[in-house]
Amino acid sequence: MTASWICWKIPARQLHAEARGWWSRPTRSETTTPTLLPQEVLAAAYAAGMTLNADARELLRLIAESPEPVAASSFFHTIHPPNFPRSTSEDDPSREAWAEKQIGLYGEMLTLHEKGLLRIVHPANGERPDLVEATDAGHAVLA
Repeated sequence: MTASWICWKIPARQLHAEARGWWSRPTRSETTTPTLLPQEVLAAAYAAGMTLNADARELLRLIAESPEPVAASSFFHTIHPPNFPRSTSEDDPSREAWAEKQIGLYGEMLTLHEKGLLRIVHPANGERPDLVEATDAGHAVLA
């Protein structure tokens, strides 16, 4: 499965008409036309000008170093190990902060996939999570 990004060309008059407040977003109308950007263009632009945050970079690095497709979630405890005893209650602030970091890593994994830096090799089947590997663009970002 490859992800493509769609950029909507929005007429200037529509953009100005809908920008009444900071919460307003231009909506797609009958006059907009989608333009597909190829995966390679996005990956090259990302590698050239954008940076990854520390968690995303570390997750991508660990996945890229893996010799075979791997579950990205298997690295979450490596990136953010638990910093509290197992006997800590569920509502302890340190446990809740750690759980939020773990959920954030799932978001980083999705972002890496959307940007074309990770590829899902074997989709989840109910017994195991998605198995992923770094794409050529993902390796290029790390270089």
